[in-house]
Amino acid sequence: MSEECTHDCSTCGASCGERAEPQSMLKPLNPASHVKKVIAVVSGKGGVGKSLVTSLLAVTMRRRGHSTAVLDADITGPSIPRAFHIHEMAWQSEDGIEPAVSQTGVKVMSINLLLEEETAPVLWRGPVIAGVVGQFWTDVHWGDVDYMFVDMPPGTGDVPLTVFQSLPIDGVIVVASPQELVGMIVEKAVNMADLMKKDVIGLVENMSYFQCPDCGRTHEIFGPSRAEDTAKVHNIPNVAKLPIDPRLAALCDDGSIELFKGDWLDGLADAIEKM
Repeated sequence: MSEECTHDCSTCGASCGERAEPQSMLKPLNPASHVKKVIAVVSGKGGVGKSLVTSLLAVTMRRRGHSTAVLDADITGPSIPRAFHIHEMAWQSEDGIEPAVSQTGVKVMSINLLLEEETAPVLWRGPVIAGVVGQFWTDVHWGDVDYMFVDMPPGTGDVPLTVFQSLPIDGVIVVASPQELVGMIVEKAVNMADLMKKDVIGLVENMSYFQCPDCGRTHEIFGPSRAEDTAKVHNIPNVAKLPIDPRLAALCDDGSIELFKGDWLDGLADAIEKM
């Protein structure tokens, strides 16, 4: 505190920490790019299908005629390129690093596009990983994008915090699975979004049920759904449920996620368009 401080900021002319405005930590977007909406896809733990949901949403919005992109912020466990059958390296242009483009026009940036070997482990500490994610926003030439989906790493650590603070996140989609433990953990992700003052657009319950291809009956393999109850507690307006479907897993493994058939996320896509 300054020695000249009068303890009345309305009349005091001193410059001190108490009267300083909080500085924005948002990073500037690549100057040759324009991104209208940025949506973070988060989960409280790994293995619940966050990358699958990210891919399906990007494809769904692309099918609706929007320009879409995926920023793969899961640096140590990138799976987006495989889902879209992208294996080429990114390259540098005069406008920045050029993202890969899928067969249907979804733009993708992932650490795998910068590694000589896709299977090479990323042995970096948290601050370095967070810095790379920031560079995906500032240094990549995204061009014009209507909806960018950020595939977040699981949890509430360094990288998710960096994304929330340095990217202009317009909304959050939380991915969960029916198990009680995961349901408890996912509340951490919801609460983190609340603390960062980000609106949760919807909740996606992955592996919600299995529909028998022979008799058509629906079976809740992991127990009764808790999606509606969780959404009600946290005032989340939209709920979507993805089935346990071997065909989806096969499409991801084959790099053909853009060929999926299903309307599970249509309601959530409607909500995204109304943002």
